[in-house]
Amino acid sequence: MNLHEFQAKELLKKFNVPVQEGIACGTVHEAEDAYRQIKTQFGSPFAVVKAQIHAGGRGKGKIKENGTNGVKVGKSLDEVVDFAQKILGGTLVTLQTGPAGKVVHKILVAQDMYYDGPAERKEFYLSILLDRSKGQNVVMYSTEGGMNIEEVAHNTPEKIFKEWVHPAGGLQPFQARKIAFNLGLSGESFKNCVKFVTNLYNAYVGLDCSMLEINPLFKASDDKIVAVDCKMNLDENALMRHPDLSALRDISEEDPTEVEAGKYNLNFVKLDGNVGCMVNGAGLAMATMDMIKLSGGEPANFLDVGGTANAQTVEAGFKIILKDPAVKAILINIFGGIVRCDRVAQGVIDAYKNMGNINVPIIVRLQGTNAEEAKKLIDESGLKVQSAILLSEAADLVKKAVA
Repeated sequence: MNLHEFQAKELLKKFNVPVQEGIACGTVHEAEDAYRQIKTQFGSPFAVVKAQIHAGGRGKGKIKENGTNGVKVGKSLDEVVDFAQKILGGTLVTLQTGPAGKVVHKILVAQDMYYDGPAERKEFYLSILLDRSKGQNVVMYSTEGGMNIEEVAHNTPEKIFKEWVHPAGGLQPFQARKIAFNLGLSGESFKNCVKFVTNLYNAYVGLDCSMLEINPLFKASDDKIVAVDCKMNLDENALMRHPDLSALRDISEEDPTEVEAGKYNLNFVKLDGNVGCMVNGAGLAMATMDMIKLSGGEPANFLDVGGTANAQTVEAGFKIILKDPAVKAILINIFGGIVRCDRVAQGVIDAYKNMGNINVPIIVRLQGTNAEEAKKLIDESGLKVQSAILLSEAADLVKKAVA
């Protein structure tokens, strides 16, 4: 589950991780009040206005309607108000959002971190995630933080350091010191960095994060180490341990069809093809998508109905798939192990009748327990549903449907 920057920073503060202070705002009026509070608290007339969306590259991204960047520094109340008006409600397009962009519903009005002149300031990069190949968490960090970190990783990979951490032992003090040393810090900033990295790792583990990225990790001129930005992903499988964190989910940032699928416990991912597929089991779903491509089509989605497919889940799957106007055919590929094929077939028939006329070809391939009975049900239903037993037969039917 992705979090907004302002949500992630509030969670980090609970683990004593220093962050750039700011106030989340949903209206221009709230932005005015936030600016006054920040100016009073920190004594600087500058404030940073940051669009809050679930995507990176906001500083380089632009609001589609007026060309304003997603992160702007306001030098006065008037400028902050102007940026808030241009960003709130606009569609921010970044490299990570794609050309469609994302609508900005909130902004963060934050303190200016360049508060004490340019001397000895530095931006670093630091992230923590799971390295599945090693079965360990890895701290990735670099002296070259900021908006161009992707270019650094591509052009000068030797500037990206990695420190692996065994999950049983946790981050060791010598590892935190090694990270601070490799970042070129010394004196008070070195000590502050060691504390920062240690507390950040505790937050990563304590919140059950799947990824935690600080970019930039900022060394101020007074040697403070501060998280200026934060991207945090939580492991959804661990949310049962954090019911309070579940409430932070922002479904407006998610694909509406994926949100709807979640209500029916369907595992759904929208793709860009023309053949909708409904399968039970992730492995079979991957094989089905490969088969669709080999037959000349492109999968329009990944949809795993699980091992308990029935009329309700099949009908829900149909409705979700058919919301995509690019779909030219639907392939249902079910292996009857836990679930009986004849029950799935009856579910397909019932769902078809409940929905009325469906204008795209439907190919149903059922194999396993009671597959023959299932084929008979489909063939004798009188509906425009084509059945198949072999995967090759289903492939031929898909090929004809998208030709």
